[in-house]
Amino acid sequence: MYLNFEEAYKKYLIYIDNKLKQQTKRVLKGRFENQIIPYWREFNVFCVNEFDYLKWQNEIELNSYSNNYKKNLHYLMTNFFDFLIKYFNVEKNIPRLVGNFKLKNEIKKYNIYSCSEFNRFIKCVDNEIYKQFFNLLFFTGLRPGEAMALKFTDLDKRILFINKTIDEHGSREIGTPKTVSSIREIEIDRKLNRDILKLKKIYCSKYNEFSNNYFIFGGIKPLSPTTINRYKIKACQKANIKPIKLHEFRHSHATMLVEKKLMIKEVSRRLGHSDSNITLNVYTHATKVHEKKVIKTLNFIRLFHWQKEQHREFI
Repeated sequence: MYLNFEEAYKKYLIYIDNKLKQQTKRVLKGRFENQIIPYWREFNVFCVNEFDYLKWQNEIELNSYSNNYKKNLHYLMTNFFDFLIKYFNVEKNIPRLVGNFKLKNEIKKYNIYSCSEFNRFIKCVDNEIYKQFFNLLFFTGLRPGEAMALKFTDLDKRILFINKTIDEHGSREIGTPKTVSSIREIEIDRKLNRDILKLKKIYCSKYNEFSNNYFIFGGIKPLSPTTINRYKIKACQKANIKPIKLHEFRHSHATMLVEKKLMIKEVSRRLGHSDSNITLNVYTHATKVHEKKVIKTLNFIRLFHWQKEQHREFI
């Protein structure tokens, strides 16, 4: 029997078409077409063996990809072979038999803003709608797509109802959040609540009317990711501050909470993580800052007591 990888992949795309979100499909296609198909294109799916898969893994290892990226490639290949087994009677799931890449110890580094850096940044945002958008990201930790999808109907007595998201990288269509745990309610502070409600006046003057079904950030239509980034870069240049990615406002918020010694479980719930371990793994850098502060305090205490003992001996 003969079926090459490229033809099998085309059939796989038809199979997943109605099963995945647009953003997930876009990522999947990108990784297949950049990392998988160029290598496997002419391979007969019925003849792939463990040695073939190991050789491909070795090729991938020549690049400095992150652990998450490599894990995702292996996950894609495993699912692809599940499909081949189910619909084309391929005998074995070779990726599952071989196992994942050998993963290196790594700590993912993020650029974040401290409170003082964020204050410098936000003072330089010269549009009220975009200013409140960045305020919301920093003071709630929402994903950019979740914030873009918010409507005034999602805000009630300082409670935000997070139940949808916008694909800010591709189609910009509104869909369900990333995971079940991403559907959540979070409370916002009084000032942010007041500032968001003031946006209603802007939309009233712009459209000569107002509806609670308007997007909080944008009115009739949500804000464009391109324009959001333009305002962000402009403010960074004006404030003479390092630029960070939109998603890193979320990391800034989480780091701020962890450094203020809030319980990881509560931070995890606010961020919409399905597991507290995800929060711990992502924000290891913040917990390490805690450790350094603890050691610094302990060193001071030890030094103080040592000096006290020395003084007693001298007397």
